[in-house]
Amino acid sequence: MTEGLRYAYAVVRDTGTPDAAADVLAALEGVPGVAGEPVRAVRHLGLAVLAGTVPAEHFDEGPLRERLEDMAWLERVARAHQRVVDTAGAESCVIPVRLATVCRGEEGLRRMLADGRERFASALDRLEGRVEWGVKAYAEAPPPEEPPAGEPNAATALSGRDYLRRRKAQRRAAEQRWGHTEEGARLVHDTLAGLAERHRLHPPQDPKLSGVSDRNVLNAAYLVRREDSAGFAQRVGELAGRAAGLRVELTGPWAPYSFTAPDEAEGAGAGG
Repeated sequence: MTEGLRYAYAVVRDTGTPDAAADVLAALEGVPGVAGEPVRAVRHLGLAVLAGTVPAEHFDEGPLRERLEDMAWLERVARAHQRVVDTAGAESCVIPVRLATVCRGEEGLRRMLADGRERFASALDRLEGRVEWGVKAYAEAPPPEEPPAGEPNAATALSGRDYLRRRKAQRRAAEQRWGHTEEGARLVHDTLAGLAERHRLHPPQDPKLSGVSDRNVLNAAYLVRREDSAGFAQRVGELAGRAAGLRVELTGPWAPYSFTAPDEAEGAGAGG
């Protein structure tokens, strides 16, 4: 592939040997890119970018700008992009490239590597042998309150004053419950941050976007050495079993999406 548009997925090291990216490319056999295309490696200056040929009618500047407004299309592209990056990341340290990065021909890909060489090389040095784990904690909604015996509808059976008193007590109980779950989430995070080299706290997920009604009280990413991953996952499971009122979810291991920025933008764990 030399001419036309190229969609970039991730950057890996190129050691200069004929089989430098062989394991990564072998893993990507049969893994289609965002346009159903095969993914290949373009090498330059000790780096290689994983990329595929994409059609201009969808990915040239004008059409791409319009299609980025189509949420269904964007979701399909994002899923395909992540599938390529994570497949490659299972074999080697990779630096994910921003979604919808398109270059003109192989020369455009080489310019991207040249322009970002110092940044890519630094990130590969920092992230070699590391993976990202995601942990989310949700405050579980309490079961619906049963009306007192003999009162089919508490709102109508009680006097106005008693009803307001009960509602105030319910609000106070809810505030205490949220406080306990947030404290539990902090304990989960503090424990996991101590096991990770780096961590990053993301904003809570919007229920409208996630489709999860429970309140998201922890949305974090942790950078962990690959060989420590089994122990990290086990510890998450132990914490999930002890966290009353919390539902803890573990995802990964992923390519280190959250940690490609310079270190000063990240939180340090015990090993950082």
